[in-house]
Amino acid sequence: MTETVAPESDVEAGQPQQLSLAAAAARNLATTTKSVPQMQGITSRWLLRMLPWVEASGGVYRVNRRLSYAVGDGRVSFTNTGADVRVIPEELCELPSLRGFDDASVLSALAERFEQREYQAGEVIVEAGQPTDALYLIVHGKVNKIGRGEYGDDTVLDVMADGEHFGEQLLSESEPTWDFTVRTVTPCTVLRLPDQSFQQLNGHSESLREHIRRARAGLGPHNEHGEADVAVASGHDGEPVLPGTYVDYELSPREYELSVAQTVLRVHTRVADLYNQPMNQLEQQLRLTIEALRERQENELINNRDFGLLHNADFSQRIHTRSGPPTPDDLDELLAKVWKEPAFFLAHPRTIAAFGRECSRRGVYPTSVDINGNKVPSWRGVPLLPSNKIGISPTRTSSILLMRTGEQSQGVIGLHQTGLPDEYQPGLSVRFMGISEQAIMSYLVSAYYSAAVLVPDALAVLEHVEIGREG
Repeated sequence: MTETVAPESDVEAGQPQQLSLAAAAARNLATTTKSVPQMQGITSRWLLRMLPWVEASGGVYRVNRRLSYAVGDGRVSFTNTGADVRVIPEELCELPSLRGFDDASVLSALAERFEQREYQAGEVIVEAGQPTDALYLIVHGKVNKIGRGEYGDDTVLDVMADGEHFGEQLLSESEPTWDFTVRTVTPCTVLRLPDQSFQQLNGHSESLREHIRRARAGLGPHNEHGEADVAVASGHDGEPVLPGTYVDYELSPREYELSVAQTVLRVHTRVADLYNQPMNQLEQQLRLTIEALRERQENELINNRDFGLLHNADFSQRIHTRSGPPTPDDLDELLAKVWKEPAFFLAHPRTIAAFGRECSRRGVYPTSVDINGNKVPSWRGVPLLPSNKIGISPTRTSSILLMRTGEQSQGVIGLHQTGLPDEYQPGLSVRFMGISEQAIMSYLVSAYYSAAVLVPDALAVLEHVEIGREG
């Protein structure tokens, strides 16, 4: 016969006896308050919020501009085999004097005549006053272009880096001299075309000689932006003959087609039927899907190679930092590029933090501005907005964008089309695709968008910004 031993009381176990219903048991009868599904990938998406959105009927937006002459201010690209670097022959057409030159054999022969040189930081590549004896292409690194200032001191005229060039006057002038000094800021790799090599090739190529002759003749009348000039007389007396003029237009204006981001949302009918309280399952699935789609949209507006802002900034609107980290001087240079009604800076949060460190180091404390109830940092009163869509390179460098916005200001605009079939939000549609034999409902979620830069000086980029340098 087995003896049953009664359990010890709470008092005997050294614990006070429970006098009321335990909270754990009570929770079984209580209603649980739930949050909607959270998503860490949702960001502030300042670019989507700040861009003026323009209707693109027919899915295409054409940017008409005044006729501009090609002035050849692009950058040159290179190939390398190990440490051996070669310029791509066709890329030499980015030089003003070779713009439009299409003799591939001559370009290849010219590319073969470049010599590779290596320089350490602080070395002088060319010196003012000396004969221009070579054309230089910067493969990698950063240099300062230094000239004589108004009061006799040295002034940094420009900062040049990868893909840029100097000494191009060698091709278009008979006996030029350097009117500036070029000194390296970082270790540099350059390609050098000696004058003797160019003259030798020029003497054997009739097509090159003729092209250089036409280049020396110069372009038609044009303003500082390369636009066909509009003749105007002013400050005259009497009855002089006034100039006649007209405003010429580009013959082949650029057209921006709307891009699309799409996905198919699938929800089982059993889930939609049975588990809709207290929250609608389809609504929550759709909300998070749209958030992901909008995140992709902003990423494309910044990084797409066809219409993304990082790739559509004019080469003349790209500048480099003076020393590496983003300093107040660098952002002032950026403001000098977009000085007509700048709307906002856009940078990675880590880049903004690096700028803050540089300001603190100098004892400068930028103010904040209010945007729709949000306090954001600013520089010179221009908001400095964060976006994690601007990438950080493996070497811890990034970029800072500055733009003017709106059609009236000839700035940067977002493009979309409203009134879509099954439109859920402006420019975004949710279309029911049916129910499969597995009882799964499908919805096609589509967002249509693009961006356009109406004139080149509406957008500028500060490139190769160091954000990992220790103080």
